[in-house]
Amino acid sequence: MTISTSNKPFLTRVKESENDHFMQQSVAKAQDAQWDKRTAARKELGNWEQWRDLGEQIRQHVIKYLPDYLEEFSDNVEKRGGHVFFAQTDEQAVNYIKKIAKEKKARKIVKSKSMVTTEIDLDKALMSLPETSLMETDLAEFILQEDNWDEPTHIVFPTLHKNRDQIKKIFSKLGYSGSNDPEEMAKFARKYLREYFMEADLGITGCNFAIADSGLINLVTNEGNADLTMAIPKTQIVVMGMERIVPSLKEAEVLDNMLSRSAVGQKLTSYCSFSGAQIDGESDGPTDFYVVILDNGRSNALGTAFEPVLQCIRCGACLNVCPIYRHIGGHGYGSIYPGPIGAVLSPVLDGYEKFGDLPFASSLCAACTETCPVKIPLHQLLIKHREVMMDELKMDHSFNNVLMKGAGVATSSPILFKIALEGDHVGSAPLSKNTATSVDNMFNYGHIEKAPSLASGWTDVRDLPRPPKPSENFRSWYKKHKKEQREGVHHD
Repeated sequence: MTISTSNKPFLTRVKESENDHFMQQSVAKAQDAQWDKRTAARKELGNWEQWRDLGEQIRQHVIKYLPDYLEEFSDNVEKRGGHVFFAQTDEQAVNYIKKIAKEKKARKIVKSKSMVTTEIDLDKALMSLPETSLMETDLAEFILQEDNWDEPTHIVFPTLHKNRDQIKKIFSKLGYSGSNDPEEMAKFARKYLREYFMEADLGITGCNFAIADSGLINLVTNEGNADLTMAIPKTQIVVMGMERIVPSLKEAEVLDNMLSRSAVGQKLTSYCSFSGAQIDGESDGPTDFYVVILDNGRSNALGTAFEPVLQCIRCGACLNVCPIYRHIGGHGYGSIYPGPIGAVLSPVLDGYEKFGDLPFASSLCAACTETCPVKIPLHQLLIKHREVMMDELKMDHSFNNVLMKGAGVATSSPILFKIALEGDHVGSAPLSKNTATSVDNMFNYGHIEKAPSLASGWTDVRDLPRPPKPSENFRSWYKKHKKEQREGVHHD
């Protein structure tokens, strides 16, 4: 499993991300722009909540009958002259694809953007073959490849963390001598990639949706590079997660609409294509067509509370509304799947030992759940991960665990809880600072800027209000208020 992008501890990654001010500004700008575009595109479609219900129903139906639809899809691919391989692990998938590349004596390979091929680290595996070169043809992925295989920071916008000057410097290594104008650099990349396309003998794509009743695959792109990857080389390999399937074109049309509006705020992306093996009468397309259907930990979610994560259509909308992602960007998560969806999916695919920090990288504001086009309850699944780690697996062996158990005992005992309420105001005095009450500081009793132990996570980024006097806390107010209500006392 190679979804991990860093060996550094989570807090180290977060600190590095906090210091990357350009990345933070870029993420904030993209989130704000996508908010407007996404809202407008969904509104234009009309009845968005009903579309979400439909999208959820389609995805849940497919997952419920997944073996049946996978078998139907596989049969129809083979009827069209293609080949299907079911890979349980990333190693099985990579070895099968390398075997095809060797048999076809592939020397130049072109790839379109694909999260699942990144998941299995396919690029580097193929480039290890003798006399074999590979080119990522999506503009953003091409930039990352030429920058020493830098890791993506977003599911849809992989180079969000780079500016035009950085990209110009990367292109200069390829002979580019123009300005940092995006249009000029895009023209250079297009010319550079087109020449490679014409010489390619093997094409590899991902798959947005596999169509069960026809054996076709559905690709949605903005640049047309996936179409060239499918049309020019005589051999095509499609790599897909086993859950990326729909019963028919009718359901694919629904999800394509929702994907485009959620991912980039458009009615449809520039290229929405359906492909399979070339059949009699067709002038282009692959004569040798292979589909690799990958499990790689996805079946871990089946029949569990985490099964809804398989509904994901990889639109990235949850990243675009997440305040944590806005703060730490994609690299802070340490997984090729960042943001809320990554925080749920990564532990499912590769366990809590590597990704146990991610479910806690959330404010649980539920913005991700609210925006998800297929209604994955992301914030609830993050809570469920926490429950599994803390309550079932007992993974927290730190002193914080001792403190939480102590707090649990104290708050469950009325006597102890009352003692705490009587003493919290006086006890917090040594840590508190008093400043004049203002719009920025509404704390009547002062505030705590640096708290010990458990509360330090709060005071590292914000002030903690000092508890009020016992005679003025909420319980005292409520008792007095109910008494006045009973006595008919009214305040002007």
